[in-house]
Amino acid sequence: MKILVLNSGSSSLKYKVIDIISEYVLAEGLCERIGLDGRIIYKVESKNIKENIEVELPTHKEAIELVLEKIQNIDNGVIKSIEEINAIGHRVAHGGEYFDDSVVVNDDVLQKIRELSELAPLHNPANVLGIEICKELMPDKTNVAVFDTAFHQSMPDYSYMYALPIEDYEELKVRKYGFHGTSHKYVSNIANEYLNKENSKIIVCHLGNGSSITSVKNGQSIDTSMGFTPLQGLMMGTRCGDIDPASVLYIMDKRNLTSNEMNTRMNKESGILGVFGDSSDCRDLQEEMNKGNKRARLAFDMLIFKIKKYIGAYAASLGGVDAICFTGGIGENSSVVRERVCKDLEFMGVKLNIQKNSERQDGIVELSSEESKVKVFKIPTNEELVIARDTYRLV
Repeated sequence: MKILVLNSGSSSLKYKVIDIISEYVLAEGLCERIGLDGRIIYKVESKNIKENIEVELPTHKEAIELVLEKIQNIDNGVIKSIEEINAIGHRVAHGGEYFDDSVVVNDDVLQKIRELSELAPLHNPANVLGIEICKELMPDKTNVAVFDTAFHQSMPDYSYMYALPIEDYEELKVRKYGFHGTSHKYVSNIANEYLNKENSKIIVCHLGNGSSITSVKNGQSIDTSMGFTPLQGLMMGTRCGDIDPASVLYIMDKRNLTSNEMNTRMNKESGILGVFGDSSDCRDLQEEMNKGNKRARLAFDMLIFKIKKYIGAYAASLGGVDAICFTGGIGENSSVVRERVCKDLEFMGVKLNIQKNSERQDGIVELSSEESKVKVFKIPTNEELVIARDTYRLV
């Protein structure tokens, strides 16, 4: 059984074709700069093929048509016809309070995703577009929506509520929703398998250009750092994370900024980029820090401090912790970040194997020493596999 997984962004389209029985990725790639000059990357590892094609992609429809054409190509395709695709799994950013699990898409589901575009204006409209195009091009195929927010719907009310007037929640649905749920679900499930415990307390650190931390108790999300939007929580590549809301009003007043301009400032001009100034990439940050760049050192120290603060808070609210997991581009690849985060956490039972942490190893790696009371794991995330598994489960 073959599942097509799509992640439709405002000007991009990520895709994978997965044989769900073997869970093997048959083909994958990215269509980018849709609506601009267009480019598609197509990879088939089993055939050692990687193509970079410059082509006009005026809309998402042309992008999806090209993906379908490439995967059926007589020379380097992975299926003989589209009939081999059994279903399509779509990543959807926001499911609000409607969805606590993945669902088969029908008219009602599609309408609810449209309604939630108010909460995710950059993502949900593109997600809807991807679904609608697939329904047009492949009308006999089942579409499944997998929501970034669904895993966090298990959070208790005292965790997701903000201390605003209650009518802001009842009438406007202003609350913590959390994101990266598909990644947190996958990584915490893997950690649970390794722990082999009936009751587990796990902290997952998804660290990348966008970062979030989630506390998971017995397989359920209890709290997560991202909130009403992905802006809350950790300092990220270009997002500011937690700040005093009054500082936003102060900056807007002093700099005469509109709400849209302030939104851009917090989401695209802050975080590592805002403090460091040269780049939002953690690799560039570490390189400059090692050269003695003071702003790079400040940004790095801020990043580590905020990650550790969340880990400590979640360990307290969970009443202990069995495992800390690192995933995402930074979490999986930066041994320096992992080492600095775990430093001084011995008081809560964390002891990192420094040698093992510094070694470059693929796959799932236990990084804690034998005497560590808390397991530390590096677990590569696989959101597309979760989407494919949920699609298979539902169809």
